[in-house]
Amino acid sequence: MPWAVVVLWAVVVVLALPFASRLADAQRDNIVDYLPASADSTAVARIQQAMPGGEATELLVVVHRDGGLSDADRAHAEERLAEVAGAHRFTSGPPRGVPSADGTTLMYPLSSTEPGTDNAARTALVEDVRERIGQGTPAGLDVELGGPGALQSDMEKVFETIDGTLMLATALVVAVLLVVTYRSPFLWLVPLVVVGVAAVASQAVVYGLIQGFDLTVTSQSAALMTVLVFGAGTDYALLLVARYREELRRVPDPYDAMVTALRGCGPAVLASSGTVAAGLLCLLAADLNSASGLGPVGAVGVVCALAAMTTLLPALLVLLGRRVFWPLVPRHGAEVPTRRSVFATMGGAAGRRPGAVLVLGAALLGALALGGLNLPGGLAQEDTFTDRPESVTAMTRLTDAYPERSAQPISVVAPADRAAEALAGARAADGVAEVRQGRTADGWTEIAVFAKDAPETAGETATIRALRASPALDGSRVGGPSAQQLDLADTNSRDRKVVVPLVLGAVLLVLVVLLRSLVAPLVLTAAVVAVWGAVLGLGGLLFEPVFGFAGLDPSLPLLSFVFLVALGVDYGIFLVHRMREECLAGGDPRDAALTALRTTGGVIASAGVVLAATFAVLAALPMVPLVEMGFLVAVGVLLDTFLVRTYLVTSVSLLLGRRIWWPGPLSRKPAVRKAAAGEPAGR
Repeated sequence: MPWAVVVLWAVVVVLALPFASRLADAQRDNIVDYLPASADSTAVARIQQAMPGGEATELLVVVHRDGGLSDADRAHAEERLAEVAGAHRFTSGPPRGVPSADGTTLMYPLSSTEPGTDNAARTALVEDVRERIGQGTPAGLDVELGGPGALQSDMEKVFETIDGTLMLATALVVAVLLVVTYRSPFLWLVPLVVVGVAAVASQAVVYGLIQGFDLTVTSQSAALMTVLVFGAGTDYALLLVARYREELRRVPDPYDAMVTALRGCGPAVLASSGTVAAGLLCLLAADLNSASGLGPVGAVGVVCALAAMTTLLPALLVLLGRRVFWPLVPRHGAEVPTRRSVFATMGGAAGRRPGAVLVLGAALLGALALGGLNLPGGLAQEDTFTDRPESVTAMTRLTDAYPERSAQPISVVAPADRAAEALAGARAADGVAEVRQGRTADGWTEIAVFAKDAPETAGETATIRALRASPALDGSRVGGPSAQQLDLADTNSRDRKVVVPLVLGAVLLVLVVLLRSLVAPLVLTAAVVAVWGAVLGLGGLLFEPVFGFAGLDPSLPLLSFVFLVALGVDYGIFLVHRMREECLAGGDPRDAALTALRTTGGVIASAGVVLAATFAVLAALPMVPLVEMGFLVAVGVLLDTFLVRTYLVTSVSLLLGRRIWWPGPLSRKPAVRKAAAGEPAGR
């Protein structure tokens, strides 16, 4: 039977590899894939993409010299722009320089439909324009390329490196931690190989979903799926291997020991993966395209990790036998090491004064949560990079050189038969500095509106809202980069109100079914919600003051909630399910809580460190949203592992006793004290 399982998985890998390798090419990173499905700005982007030539790539060439531009500088700029215009087709007409009031800067707006919606073609256009305008630049003159098209191209170049970098870094981190955990030169390879198989299978399944159901998968979704597969899969492996090692000391045959181990920890692993998958699938209710697409992608990763860890991993371990644990081989009949563990010490501290431990722990979480009042505002597009690329520095220079107007247009698409009325209404709106008419096609007319205020400021936001409220623009749609950021903030606020209750309901349902109780699931859910609040507060204390991040990604509160609640409940499941086993065997609830902590504390700690480390890998990527996500989830998992599970849940269990299993039968079952060795059975 184990050989059959291994052969079956080998066939799966052979069949999956060709499809898994195509996933990167099938990912979508167009702007509409990261926008709310129902937003005005999304409708504008879709209309522009559907126009002949597709959505225009908007670029801004910035020519600047401190102290003022010379005639030679202007002549050089005109020469470079003439070469660019001869090499590409621009719908904006011949490049015309717009001088700044202080004479230090020239801005050349360029608009091209040449790339259409092809990301590779857009990147090629941006790189070619950069190369041409950068040739022969005189000393002291800065020539940079900015604009939404250049910014999007710089983002796409970052996304191209994410998959390979993340996979390699995550595998390396997991390998190191497994070697440290198992202290064996061979054992760490088995879970790592199995999690790699799960990653390949999940990539192939997601590619199939893209082809069969037109599922939207972004680079961000694919990156997070990789982290989930490695993190969750390794967690399940740690729990299973720990239980298998325990059973090998009691059962002579490795096959029988594995069957017993699967029966013992299988329900906890199944419930754990169920909570994560159910929580992620709740994201389907989100209006944000990138979030709703992440739901099924993440769920596929978790399910593939579960399947591999409960079939392929047991089969390999059984075939390899006890020798795979060398040099710490668990012998049949050997006594379990009796040295006092750190978790026994922690349990003793909680057992002596559970009330005081609970109050102090809750006070600490509450104090950290107050830092949430200091969370930075929304993250502007130019602040999404940890290292500022040329497109960002160019836009910053434009903001300084043209304080009287925005260099980034607000895009309005109006019905073609109402274009004149829309133009007049846009000019009359509060905060508008300039209006230009663009293309007319497919019954729509493009209008570029320039606000008096800088991009993504309160003044420009007021201008966008004024345009949307104008009766003259009834039937028109208002979009563009700044409107997209505004819609993202509004949609994420709406999604939190819808998705958060769904996630809590799904997690509670799985826990109630597993634990046959209402009180224990409520305790575990309240604990992970408290961790989420505390870690958000920690982000408020560190993101801007310490890390220098200029804002918070609008989707981060929701996504971090889903990950921390769904993944954090895992460790509560491992602990409380073992506590329930001890109670079913006749143990006193107090002894059961301390025994569960002593026996599962080590594996929970190892699993927590591994999961935190896999998410911490995101902090090495050059995108602020991913760094913020990695920090919040990694710190939240560690806080949950070493404070909430170890002290707070144990303290609550000690204080409630059998009432923690209410209204299940365990809440009414009288305690049965096990006789100690050599003690009369009737005592």
